[in-house]
Amino acid sequence: MTHKHDKSSAFSQGVLIFVYLAVLTAVEFFVAVKLNSIQIMLLIALVKAGLVMYYYMHIYKLNTSDEGDEHSYSFKSGTNRIGLWMFLLSDSFVFGGLLVMRFNLLGLTRPHLDQNLGLLVTAVLLISSFFMNRAETSIEHGDRKGFVTNIIITLILGIGFLLGVVAVEWPRAIEEGITASSNTVGAAFFMMTGMHAFHVLTGVIFLLIVLRNGAKGLYDKHSYPVEAAAVYWHFVDLVWIFFYPALYLIGVVAG
Repeated sequence: MTHKHDKSSAFSQGVLIFVYLAVLTAVEFFVAVKLNSIQIMLLIALVKAGLVMYYYMHIYKLNTSDEGDEHSYSFKSGTNRIGLWMFLLSDSFVFGGLLVMRFNLLGLTRPHLDQNLGLLVTAVLLISSFFMNRAETSIEHGDRKGFVTNIIITLILGIGFLLGVVAVEWPRAIEEGITASSNTVGAAFFMMTGMHAFHVLTGVIFLLIVLRNGAKGLYDKHSYPVEAAAVYWHFVDLVWIFFYPALYLIGVVAG
């Protein structure tokens, strides 16, 4: 599949990628419940990550030519794009370190968490990425109303995910005796979800700024700030693609 340029094709492709992600997430949940195969879950997570990076985060744009006048929009957006990806790469080492910590400390055990709630918040975050993709596609084709509408939906879903983790999952975990200072299980859980929640919060702030500027008509179809906000938001989704199975699906519940 190649990336599309016209509006209707780009929208259709966004829907198709979301369907792939939804089906893969459902298969991942089934594998965890029925087969408990770490290898299959890892493969699914890698495929999902590849789809998000290529089709939603547009990693292929790093190969576009930036030759020409250094004051041109093309040159500036190209160098900004490289800078953003370098930041995300450095940030990924933080999350990668948290994953290594989780498996070193917990092995093939996991916190006693509600798997249905985990699936729900994961679905909410995936859906938010879908609407973020539509918002970016809308502004690229001059549809400011569609951009604003889809950004607002993305924000609502992002805040819903944040509340689901912080306001629902954390109190439930504490009721189960899982606290940041209780044991290694609690330390790993709160460190991973806390760091991710912080990034979701900063993403929400980023989207609020972009929404305000977009509503004022400050963006046209060449809008790198919107692209940057979209890439960052999808990066948050990308991280959760690996955190979700690591916290909710892999291993047996720690005693």
